[in-house]
Amino acid sequence: MEKIESLKGKTVAIVGMGRSWHDYNLAKSHGIHFDEVWAINSVASVIFHDRVFMMDPPSRFLDSDDAGGQTDTMRKLLQEHDKPIYSCITDERCPTVVEYPIRELVRDTHCYYLNNTVAYAIAFAYWNEIANLKMFGIDFSYKGNLHFAEAGRGCCEFWLDKCMHKDIQVEVANSSALLDSNEDAQDKLYGYHRLKDPMVVVLDEEKKLKVLKKSEYESSINRPERTPIMVDRNDPNVLGEPKKW
Repeated sequence: MEKIESLKGKTVAIVGMGRSWHDYNLAKSHGIHFDEVWAINSVASVIFHDRVFMMDPPSRFLDSDDAGGQTDTMRKLLQEHDKPIYSCITDERCPTVVEYPIRELVRDTHCYYLNNTVAYAIAFAYWNEIANLKMFGIDFSYKGNLHFAEAGRGCCEFWLDKCMHKDIQVEVANSSALLDSNEDAQDKLYGYHRLKDPMVVVLDEEKKLKVLKKSEYESSINRPERTPIMVDRNDPNVLGEPKKW
């Protein structure tokens, strides 16, 4: 498979099945633009999209119930879908399943750290030189007394780092744990988060990262002064109830 020239320089959203996929719905309903949307597995049955990434062999869904709740949805999708579905192998029962370009990608990227489906989608974006990658529903970890997590987060963050070093703009849903996106600004730098005046990272006027104390950042914000408006019958500036209607 050759690179897809039409993807170069484009904005792509990858949408997975994690809780933060709801942020995609909010972004879409508020007019955020995506040139393409790539769905992970059965998310393809819910949202409009351009490509699907499903790195398990189709037989896992067609010939077994190993995928649990996704099984019925994926069976229907695999046999009736009209968009490309990238997988590790084709199947004559699935007309739009195409083989992922694993040979070309490993050759060109000099990397084969790919331990989950989302990582393959990110690597595909990296290989095709897109300009902006937006991640939704790619969480892997949820806060509690301890982080409840599933495998794969490290691999995805590795490929996102490669994207950033290639000057691909990476954005992650605010509610996602990926890249610690759901952590408060004062909690992102370990150690410094324990100080009374923690360090925070901001963008300066030249769009470069800058580290400063939280108090310094807050004092630099120009907040317009506002005159309080009281909605109260005892406020002397309020005329009160009319005596006649």
